[in-house]
Amino acid sequence: MEFPALAIFGYYLVFKADLLNVLILVPALLWGVHYIHRVLIFPLQLRTARKKIPALIVFLAFIFNIINGFLNGYWYVQFAPEFKSGVVIDLRLISGVIIFISGFVINKYHDSILIKLRPLKGDGYKIPYGGLFRYVSCPNFFGEIISWAGFALAAFNLPALTFLIWTLINLTTRALDHHRWYIKEFPEYDKDRKALIPFLL
Repeated sequence: MEFPALAIFGYYLVFKADLLNVLILVPALLWGVHYIHRVLIFPLQLRTARKKIPALIVFLAFIFNIINGFLNGYWYVQFAPEFKSGVVIDLRLISGVIIFISGFVINKYHDSILIKLRPLKGDGYKIPYGGLFRYVSCPNFFGEIISWAGFALAAFNLPALTFLIWTLINLTTRALDHHRWYIKEFPEYDKDRKALIPFLL
């Protein structure tokens, strides 16, 4: 369901945009790192043989990724400024890449913890431990938000900011729901854990 974000954005960037422009190339690489992993690698790592996703969720996510891939890709073809090296732009790009990679590592590390908790056969849920699970119920979502904040900083355009806001709303809602579920299902669950942001939320 996330394939359109990779395919449509990729089409615009590879066939339409000027990849010699650093202001296009850097965000394109960040987008590619996330979605190549999400579309081609992550599904092969999951243990979800018995889990089902409602068709409506898949359909809506598919539509969202079409729109998101189009808006972000189209912007780079029509509106991307030319790159002119300078302290402000260079620091913005470097900071964006560092923030994105930090969030990506946080997301993937905690995803791997969750994947290892799932049994190869049958059902069953366990309380995750390790890393930022000491502080929050959904550090994988926290990492993804950080990643897209880094992307928005590097890209520095309205479609990227819109995507960050959507991600923040979507993952905050899901994290709060997951947190409530953990507390309900596991009486021994650590009540000091927050849902998403350590010590805050």
